[in-house]
Amino acid sequence: MFGTFIFFVLVGIVALIIRSRYTETSNTRVDVHKTAGIVSKVAFGIAIVFLVMSSAIVVPAGNVGVQVFFGNVQEDALESGFHVVNPLMEINNMDVRTQAYTMSAVHDEGTKSGDDAIEVLTSDGLTLKLEITVQYRLLPSAAPVVYKSIGEDYVDKIVRPEIRSALRDKAVNYMSTDLYSIKREDFVVKVKTLLEDAFKKRGLVLEGVLLRDVTLPQTVQLSINAKISAQQDAQKMEFVLQKESQEADRKRIEAQGIQDYQKIVALSLSQQILEWKGIEATEKLAESPNAKIVIVGNAKNGLPLVLSP
Repeated sequence: MFGTFIFFVLVGIVALIIRSRYTETSNTRVDVHKTAGIVSKVAFGIAIVFLVMSSAIVVPAGNVGVQVFFGNVQEDALESGFHVVNPLMEINNMDVRTQAYTMSAVHDEGTKSGDDAIEVLTSDGLTLKLEITVQYRLLPSAAPVVYKSIGEDYVDKIVRPEIRSALRDKAVNYMSTDLYSIKREDFVVKVKTLLEDAFKKRGLVLEGVLLRDVTLPQTVQLSINAKISAQQDAQKMEFVLQKESQEADRKRIEAQGIQDYQKIVALSLSQQILEWKGIEATEKLAESPNAKIVIVGNAKNGLPLVLSP
């Protein structure tokens, strides 16, 4: 826009020069003189409009404006909103919102297309593939320094290399199976700590590290699956044995109870009680309306023998 301003200024100057060389001595010169005057006024008017427009700029929301004056980067960045600046100043907008850099094995899911999962070496010599998402943002106050020392492509120059380096530096301290399971969160914490320091030195703020997936070599995966299956079978068998043991204990307690009952009954029986029970049974039979034959037993026990027709 400032270039347009310069163009119309030059047009106005040329028109003034032409106007000054033609006096009002002839009709032709009068026409040229007037026309040149009109052109110069219009040109300067348009130039002023573009000058004003060049001075007024709007920094989009979520961005800061880095000011560059003839190659010299200014220390202060412009916040989002309306500003009036030197028309000679070049304004470069830089995004300071939260951004996410994803490395994924799924096509077109990561920041770069294709399989972008990073391969790392663990302490037991195995190679794992990690899928990760790192959330970060550019520190507004550091935008001029980043623009000056790194440029607008700081993601490819700083973010991606630092992520790859941190993952590989920390993964070598873990066993593959631990990284896959019980020490996964511990690994993320250490990677995050390392990235926080690296990003801070470059004017970036780390907001989060998400370990999306850990892919083991196929042979290791098969071995883990077999181990898990064996553990589940062992747990199932342990449950069955425990259940059978409880059932055996129940039957043992039941048998013991029956045995104790029989002992108590045997101890409580006597000849007198048996004879008394016999007499009670005889009385009940005698009171019954049904036809019957009662034969009294011998004198040894006196119990009746009942025969029904």
